[in-house]
Amino acid sequence: MNIALIIAGGSGNRMGQDIPKQFMHVDNCPIIIHTMLCFERHPDIQAIAVVCLNGWETVLQSYANQFRVTKLKWIFPGGQSGMESIHNGIYGLKDAGCKDEDLVLIHDSVRPLLSQDIISSNIATCKAYGYAVTGIRCREAILESEDGFTTTTSIPRDKLIRTQTPQTFRLKNIIAVHEEARIKGIKDSVASCTLVAEVGGREMHLVPGEEKNIKITTVEDLEMLKALMHTQKEGWLK
Repeated sequence: MNIALIIAGGSGNRMGQDIPKQFMHVDNCPIIIHTMLCFERHPDIQAIAVVCLNGWETVLQSYANQFRVTKLKWIFPGGQSGMESIHNGIYGLKDAGCKDEDLVLIHDSVRPLLSQDIISSNIATCKAYGYAVTGIRCREAILESEDGFTTTTSIPRDKLIRTQTPQTFRLKNIIAVHEEARIKGIKDSVASCTLVAEVGGREMHLVPGEEKNIKITTVEDLEMLKALMHTQKEGWLK
């Protein structure tokens, strides 16, 4: 079984709004529902699970019913950090009876423009190699700064990858990573791919991402999302 595990446990403080960003509406639909519908429409996704901000579970289920997200099977409690929320999700899937070999596509709730091609590539890559991470080669010049105001050092961009989600693993493998992290005292890695790297001993394979697969963190991101949702590719472009 291929399972989308959508992480929506954060409160979105950086957005500075009255409701969590994943529940803000764009085109009369919550952002998290736009995200869930990406997986709902994909023929190779059999189930959706959401790690939800505490207190918003009923709202989430109501929206899922309203927008006919029929693949939503489980809602798990959010954690105090992203890593803890992912922990709650993968162990929730295990407790729900999901199999060791099931594929888990871990995805940010606020990446609502995820393409069907990225989902397909994650599934195929994980089946072939065991670990799939969506990413884009860095195009920008990169500088290193200790204080955020001054710099004297550049970092070569040739080997740098900007990661996105989904990041896809067999359930038994990502649980094993979290178990090793617990033993090593790793408690707040920023993403599943960084946690795999910190634990070590595993080779991750990259899936080409897309610039449109943006993560909504600020009001500016929200404005870009609205623009992207209403933009079509010019017919003359190859």
